[in-house]
Amino acid sequence: MTRGDVTEVTTGECTDLYHVDTGMYDVDAYGAVYLLDAEEPALVDTGIGTHYDRVLDLLEYADVDPEDVAYVVPTHVHLDHAGGAGFLADECENATVAVHANGARHLVDPTRLWEGTKSAVGDQFEFYTEPEPVPEDRIRELEDGDVVDLGDHELRAHDAPGHAPHQHVFHDPANDAVFTADAAGIYVPAIDEVRETTPPPQFDLEQALRDVETIANLDPSTLLYAHFGAQPTDDRLERYEARLTDWVAAVERAQQELGDDDAVVEHFVENTEMDAVWGDRKASAETAMNVRGVLAYLDRKRDD
Repeated sequence: MTRGDVTEVTTGECTDLYHVDTGMYDVDAYGAVYLLDAEEPALVDTGIGTHYDRVLDLLEYADVDPEDVAYVVPTHVHLDHAGGAGFLADECENATVAVHANGARHLVDPTRLWEGTKSAVGDQFEFYTEPEPVPEDRIRELEDGDVVDLGDHELRAHDAPGHAPHQHVFHDPANDAVFTADAAGIYVPAIDEVRETTPPPQFDLEQALRDVETIANLDPSTLLYAHFGAQPTDDRLERYEARLTDWVAAVERAQQELGDDDAVVEHFVENTEMDAVWGDRKASAETAMNVRGVLAYLDRKRDD
């Protein structure tokens, strides 16, 4: 896939489902927004907002009028998943924005989220657009176990706070699928591998592993990755558990050997293999961000 492409999802038992490649960070096959063309249509995630017009193209492709969208559902409020919420709420004037209760205030007033993103994503920040606020009366706050009823489909919210305390994964029983947010890692189609996503400041390994188990216990046949695309579940959850555990252990070893956090970040940036897929700039920025997230986790763990 390339930026702007729309794909109908037919993996496993999926129907009524599409996604668009938003071209996030000017990288192909990295950021997806999903449309569940149910009786009450819903967009799941929004992208960073920079190319929200591509989400409108997704609606046009599926012959869904923006005014008919019933819900915009960010899986969490990190701006690569919720940065377009305000723009899409404006375009989809009848839509309710359904989001984790822990993150709702940041969509109403995204000031702190915007400032926090600057420090978290480093050089990637230039790809972002300052988010538009979502009117408070357009927001529905979701708790663990809540259901977004779309008529012939539903989205069942399950807390998944290992990546961030405002994250839900959403189970769509009719499609036997789970929208994984960042709880199942980053699926990289070019190499058919799952990679870690461990950004600062709130990554927590033990909870992240429990989140993978949350998805596994739902036993879906299809995983719907925001990064990137629909895939049969197969052994991908087990592979991600192993990947996360090995990744954190590797960062911890490097910290003990090098004794300086900046040197640890530099070590992993210099040795990343993802530049062949994402290009030097994105691979370096992604790696640095994920290392910093693990280092913050290790610091908290030592302080406990």
